[in-house]
Amino acid sequence: MVVHPAPDFIASSAALCDAVLHLRGGVLHEELGRIARGLLASPHEQFDPQPASAAPSAGAAGVFGQLVQIVASSDTVFGSFTVAGRAPYTAYDSHLLVSLARLTASLLQLHTPAPALPDSALVAVNDQLLRQTQILEQISESVLTLDRGGYITSWNRGAERLFGYSAPEAVGQHILFLYVDEDANFRDAFAEQGGRMMEVRRRKKSGAVFWASLTLTPLVDGAGRQAGLIAYLSDITDRKQAEERLHHLAYYDALTKLPNRTLLTKLLEQGLALAQRNDMAGCVLFVDLNRFKWINDSLGRQIGDELLRQVALRLRGALREEDIVAHLSGDEFVVGLFDLRQHFEATTVAHKLQASLVAPFLIEGHDLRVGTSIGISVYPQDGSDAETLLRLADIAMARAKQGHDKLEGSVAFYSLDMNHGMHERMRIESGLRHALGHGELVLHYQPKFDIADVRINGAEALVRWVHPQRGMIAPADFIPLAETTGLIVQVGEWVLEAACAQAAIWQSAGLPTLRIAINVSAREFTASLPIRVAATLARYRLAPEWLELEITESALMQDIERVIAIMNSINALGVTLSLDDFGTGYSSLSYLKRFPIQSLKIDRSFTMGLPDDPSDCAIATTIISIGQKLGHRVIAEGVETVEQLAFLRESGCDEAQGYLFSKPISAAAFETALRENWLL
Repeated sequence: MVVHPAPDFIASSAALCDAVLHLRGGVLHEELGRIARGLLASPHEQFDPQPASAAPSAGAAGVFGQLVQIVASSDTVFGSFTVAGRAPYTAYDSHLLVSLARLTASLLQLHTPAPALPDSALVAVNDQLLRQTQILEQISESVLTLDRGGYITSWNRGAERLFGYSAPEAVGQHILFLYVDEDANFRDAFAEQGGRMMEVRRRKKSGAVFWASLTLTPLVDGAGRQAGLIAYLSDITDRKQAEERLHHLAYYDALTKLPNRTLLTKLLEQGLALAQRNDMAGCVLFVDLNRFKWINDSLGRQIGDELLRQVALRLRGALREEDIVAHLSGDEFVVGLFDLRQHFEATTVAHKLQASLVAPFLIEGHDLRVGTSIGISVYPQDGSDAETLLRLADIAMARAKQGHDKLEGSVAFYSLDMNHGMHERMRIESGLRHALGHGELVLHYQPKFDIADVRINGAEALVRWVHPQRGMIAPADFIPLAETTGLIVQVGEWVLEAACAQAAIWQSAGLPTLRIAINVSAREFTASLPIRVAATLARYRLAPEWLELEITESALMQDIERVIAIMNSINALGVTLSLDDFGTGYSSLSYLKRFPIQSLKIDRSFTMGLPDDPSDCAIATTIISIGQKLGHRVIAEGVETVEQLAFLRESGCDEAQGYLFSKPISAAAFETALRENWLL
């Protein structure tokens, strides 16, 4: 096989353009033949302006060691190329000659001489062409022309500056060599016919990809027939980047880089349409972080923001690429799942999200831990649009959070009764706010008895709500709601004020000193609590021995050192501290010995099974033993039977309260009991 030098089609194309532009007649024909000879590396060549009718068909490889190619446009034959004297000619050689003939025809059609004009008219036409050429070369916009096959036939200086290719490098190339790979197969009717503007991506000689505004208009010959296209391009990369930045600001959260509520709604609607088309289930998960507010308030917004960023990364990493995750605001995130076979699969995803947050977050030397409460709404059972599913998932999340103060949180689905329950809670919340300012709250007192002599030695002050229409509302119906809404702080302040006011009355009346215990919620247990207690005692001139604060374990396990400092400040006032509901939380015994408390309270859940339940018996005796060893008094609540009392007495418990002795009673009834020195 004979190997010939690789032809330089780009150089041949440049020479061809120069020849057609500057030469005419026989000189042009000779130059065209020379270009064909150089391209095909042939010793003999000819450009015949009047090809013989017996010439081989266009593009055919000649069997006699020659190639013949007709040079023609759609309606005009300009001649033919003939090369000979070299064998064998390959199909690739034939392809090169076809390409050369096609480009030659396009250029000759553009430069076909018009009928002879007078000399003055010819001078005018040449001057006009020169001015147009100068204008075309000087404008900053990129302008190029294409033949009907998509091959570049002209290339101005603006195009050279935009793309980096010189005119000889670009002319003769197919327009696709400027396309970005993924755009190479794009076809559109207007791109072939021209007439409108579009925004495209193109590639420079350097390899850089840029955005361009492209306008294509038809290029016609003297007879009005379409001969190709004129392309006008300008670089709009800066504008596109600015639009992208604005789009990101409009649709993405600046802190977490996740979609915001606006984009989330669009994505959820798209997901719902997909689920409907594929007859699949869809779920919206409303994710709320536990303990984030406390971290943000105590450690500062900078640490809180970094925590949200890291949480966003973990949530995104726990999901599939096709799943939706967005940041709404504060500590609220939303996840969308729309290709589920069964809605309960969302529970698996919810637990996976919770597991992703188990490991601590290490931020600026702080070892931080957060969990999540997750509410789930289901398509199509709960709703068929994004806003409805978001709202119902939020309601479900509130239920998941309610009564679950543990760090890892919980998961709850929405159900029909949840919406009714939410409206009822809203009504209660509004009524409670009214009750605080209109004297609808009262205190009842449940006596505490010394087990040794069964005499009253104190009482627990319990708030009651006397509603003007609904009568007495049980604490279980409004205290949890007060905890959730933050109203517990105002309720706690009212209880402290009312209890101290009543104790001051009994103190002035000469009743023997006894401890009135009030419950302090986790929200109230702040550095301001000792100050508030001291001010209240001073205002009513009440001796501190009359007051006892009952604190739950959950309130003590937030920040141990801070908690101990607050407890020491309360002790310094002479006020007694009691650890309420002991054994139901997650306090450590190593911390327990550090807490400056005076008593432990056995939760009623452990008292109810006495003396028949072995587990309750073991737990109760253990708590009593711990209290004795630490020097604390032990109080059992929920005592309702003589058998329970007998077991507690034998186990060494110090105090008891419950319906065996008395239900919570009014202040007047409690005063009567004190004066009569009630005995069992």
